[in-house]
Amino acid sequence: MIHNFQAAAGPLATLDLLSIEIAEPIAHLRLNRPAKRNAINDSLVLQLQTAMLNLPPAVKAVVLSGAGEHFCAGLDLSELSESSVAEGVLHSRMWHSVMDSIQFGRVPVVAVLHGAVVGGGLEIASSCHIRVAEASAYYGLPEGQRGIFVGGGGSARVPRLVGVATMTDMMLCGRVLDAQEGYQRGFSQYLVADGTGFAKGCELATRIAGNAPLSNFAVMQALPRIADLSQSDGLFLESLMAAIAQGDDAAKERVRAFLEKRAGKVEKSS
Repeated sequence: MIHNFQAAAGPLATLDLLSIEIAEPIAHLRLNRPAKRNAINDSLVLQLQTAMLNLPPAVKAVVLSGAGEHFCAGLDLSELSESSVAEGVLHSRMWHSVMDSIQFGRVPVVAVLHGAVVGGGLEIASSCHIRVAEASAYYGLPEGQRGIFVGGGGSARVPRLVGVATMTDMMLCGRVLDAQEGYQRGFSQYLVADGTGFAKGCELATRIAGNAPLSNFAVMQALPRIADLSQSDGLFLESLMAAIAQGDDAAKERVRAFLEKRAGKVEKSS
């Protein structure tokens, strides 16, 4: 499938640290500091939030990637200044709001990972819904060796992907996982050859954009919250979300299409 991406207009065009293109119903957001290995400063992370909050209504899914040889090498330490405890808490909470705008935003986000996916870059990737890793991808959390601690939501999101033991190993011992081990442990749901990640990401984003919007909303918003609840509370919330979703007109039409053999059956992927 060919997507004719065009440069974004309006407020999205003013974000100089991101390259943003639109091919409805997909938006492609690319971290655009290749000379810095897409290291994150406050300006970049806030621009990412601005982009997520100002997507055109026609956009139904986002592909997030990094320019150059790396997805993101983490926090730009050259711009890290000394701060008080109170300032540090507020800074971390600002990052949390940005990551929430990705995980709990309006549309699902597919991350395409290559090269370094390190520190804050891994926190960004972990806030996305689907992760496609190219063979060159590698994962690290060097905060432990630098005398700091994750502050962008990593302690809440990374263990949900790979477990507390793996994150502990990465932070205490500086362990770096390559793309294959990261895939096996859960950092990515897909592993593809170098140079093919963006095409795979667009393929998945197109499929996601074709879902009923309320179904996508339920997966993004309800599913992670249900996972945090007790089983009885989770099951009750599931019942509410299922009732809301199946009562939607789009859902009713999709069920009719299946029953009338106008929709395909579930088949094993090739």
